[in-house]
Amino acid sequence: MNIGLIITPVVVLAIMGFVFAFLLGIVSEKFYVEVDLKQKKVREVLPGANCGACGYPGCDGCAAAIANKEAPASACVIGGADVAAKVAEAIGEVADFSQEKKLALVKCNGDCNNSVEKFHYEGIKDCRAMISYFGGSKACSYGCLGCGSCVDACEFDAIHIKNNIAVVDRNKCVACGACVKICPKNIIELVPESMNYAVLCMSQDKGKDVRSNCKVGCIGCRICSKTYPEAFEINSNLSKETGIENPDMSLIDEAINKCPMNSIHKLN
Repeated sequence: MNIGLIITPVVVLAIMGFVFAFLLGIVSEKFYVEVDLKQKKVREVLPGANCGACGYPGCDGCAAAIANKEAPASACVIGGADVAAKVAEAIGEVADFSQEKKLALVKCNGDCNNSVEKFHYEGIKDCRAMISYFGGSKACSYGCLGCGSCVDACEFDAIHIKNNIAVVDRNKCVACGACVKICPKNIIELVPESMNYAVLCMSQDKGKDVRSNCKVGCIGCRICSKTYPEAFEINSNLSKETGIENPDMSLIDEAINKCPMNSIHKLN
């Protein structure tokens, strides 16, 4: 065996490696873009979840936006007041806490005890897969499918499937919006933490059809809006909260008790 035939290519590859490393070092130094000092400081105090709830591509993007004054010090949704205060200190500003914290809300109460199924689904446990089969197994075309795509999307263990319906743990939710984005039925909303009542239904079907599909679906009977018109409004056969501040809870209770379908629920 000719040892030279083995050593020569090894030496050549080693020399090439050193040459390329040297050239890469020169190129990286020549084209190096220095990160703004403020951006570095902001990035250090951000939680590093990279959830995208702030609307920017990860914590690096959020830090850059804050440093460039394109986003407020309170831009990090999951960090809350503590992180906002640290970010404000890092950039020499005062944090704006005027925006109220939000929480995810699944606007459906049609669990397996209340809703009617068209067929028994045995496919992939993903709502986006199930919906491709005739719009999903539920007779109500607006209802939660209960396959858990939102559960898989949530990085904070804040949403679970209970009795074949998604339920949010309000103590863990950070309003990152991942569940909202992934739900193919668009029945998950981010609502103010102070919101203390909600119509847990999204069906726009006529009352007769709603009754045949779900025991707790809103039939648009207008009883709630007549009881408390400042708190409820009817659009497309569906009652919805108006978002009134400091609602009279005695009137909310009255509307809840009068609702023939038990569609209205207290949240706090």
